[in-house]
Amino acid sequence: MITPTANSGIAPQAADSHDAEKNIFSGESRNEDQRRADDSSRRGNNDPRHTKQPRQNNQPRRDKRDVHGWVVLDKPIGMTSTHAVAVLKRLFQAKRAGHAGTLDPLASGGLPIALGEATKTVPFVMDGRKRYRFTVAWGEERDTDDTEGRVTQTSELRPTADAVRALLPRFTGVIEQIPPQYSAIKVQGERAYDLARDGETVELKPRPVEIHELTLVEHGDNGQSVFEAECGKGTYVRALARDIGRILGCFGHICALRRTLVGPFREADMIPLEQLEALCNRAASGEGSLADALLPVETALDDIPALAVTRADAARLHRGQAVLLRGRDAPNSSGTVYVTVAGRLLALAEIGNGELIPKRVFNLTGLTASSGRNNDERV
Repeated sequence: MITPTANSGIAPQAADSHDAEKNIFSGESRNEDQRRADDSSRRGNNDPRHTKQPRQNNQPRRDKRDVHGWVVLDKPIGMTSTHAVAVLKRLFQAKRAGHAGTLDPLASGGLPIALGEATKTVPFVMDGRKRYRFTVAWGEERDTDDTEGRVTQTSELRPTADAVRALLPRFTGVIEQIPPQYSAIKVQGERAYDLARDGETVELKPRPVEIHELTLVEHGDNGQSVFEAECGKGTYVRALARDIGRILGCFGHICALRRTLVGPFREADMIPLEQLEALCNRAASGEGSLADALLPVETALDDIPALAVTRADAARLHRGQAVLLRGRDAPNSSGTVYVTVAGRLLALAEIGNGELIPKRVFNLTGLTASSGRNNDERV
């Protein structure tokens, strides 16, 4: 069964057009708004009845629209993943948006952001492999396991390249890893990083994670080493730096981190924020289209078989009805497939007992990826 979860943003409620019209054309309404503002000011901003300020300059909210596809943002250092989603949602005026895996503010690189119907495919990206390039500074361990934290242990020792390489096989394959104290792991309903900020030390249990590849790329004389790692879901690169430093006896923390792969999304798919903003400005003046920045919804489904159906069967699936699979062209496999009709994504479905059962139906009406940005162009 497909897990029916998706990270989707909540679009703000649309403004009431009738009330907006009254504010623009009715002097009585303007006076009423001013009276309410004056009353609120006298009560103070903490009054529970003070819920909203009158709209400045009577400017209407921008209309939200249906936008469907993926944008792989090359997230800049210093920006949170939540803020990045909000920025892209505003640029595209999208009704729904969500990201496929948090990237720390101090990290840069690939942050796949799903817009519209692409939010239904977020779990497939989150379950995929990730690749990171990161730099470890030796000699200090910090409570956050990165440069933001407080120094907790120090050492004058510095490891040799041979000593580092000899240790890497112990951190390859399925290993037990204790998440950082400053992590999003929940402890009795609260995030570990919230407890850590309050000064509490919590005992986080080791979890199995898979490291597919871990290599030493550079080892300089400046007390730093550069690594590349390809890992599975739930791996903390900061914890790798912490644990390697402890075993070597020199301690260590992450001082630079970049994500270069997330599931099917590669570094070549990433778009810097400045480029997106420039494209938005050109689109507003009629010189381009934001569709050029979108990858198709089905890009997230690269590892899932595709199954084409007829228009008659597509109509049944769109209504949530199962379709019998028969004839010599019927697939003899079982499991999850994504269904297309006339080359267009229709649904995620399960094959079982000779039936095609829809689990997620897509409605791709609105702005979608331009024809130039399809999977064939990414090979």
